[in-house]
Amino acid sequence: MFKKLAAEALGLGDIGKIISSQDYDKVDSDDYILSEDNEKIFFLIKSRRDEYCFTNRALIHIDGASALDKKRVLKRYEYYQFPFSNIALQTAGTIDLDVEISFNIGNVPMMISVAKGQIDQLKDLYKALLAIQQEVHHNHSLLNFSNDSIQKAITSVASGKQENVSKSQELRAINEYIFAWNTTSFDKYNQKDFSRIFEKYLNN
Repeated sequence: MFKKLAAEALGLGDIGKIISSQDYDKVDSDDYILSEDNEKIFFLIKSRRDEYCFTNRALIHIDGASALDKKRVLKRYEYYQFPFSNIALQTAGTIDLDVEISFNIGNVPMMISVAKGQIDQLKDLYKALLAIQQEVHHNHSLLNFSNDSIQKAITSVASGKQENVSKSQELRAINEYIFAWNTTSFDKYNQKDFSRIFEKYLNN
């Protein structure tokens, strides 16, 4: 009990290590990325129990119950479906040996400790997650606006009382609106690949 309390006081819990890119093929997460769809790892933190793998598309969390138990639970959070929020970076105190990044992904809280000697790399991750959060929020706002606009357009066409315009012509116009929306706004504002942000902020 005393050892546990002392470890917590000194920041000696399950401290993670940021893995360098040349060692990505040696971690468990590498087996679960969608390489067939051009998914790749940009940042990876490994502790005794867990792995936190940030790809251009998702956070892959390999959740271990304890350091001694070999059981693992694989969880995947696509950024566009599970937006980041409450992103915070806690630097080390005088006697702390770790720094901490915390955030919610969707409604799931995450708290990751890393050895304080790697604070600069964690700062880069912090900036990248903030940028992804802002871009996803922006995209969702534009998608909602686009959806509202198309609904108004459909209502306008459907309720129009133009002479010499048949119902079939009105229906064709509505379908053209919907097709245009599906092929432009939906794909554009449901961005799934955030490689550009990671490449901008991560200085590996």
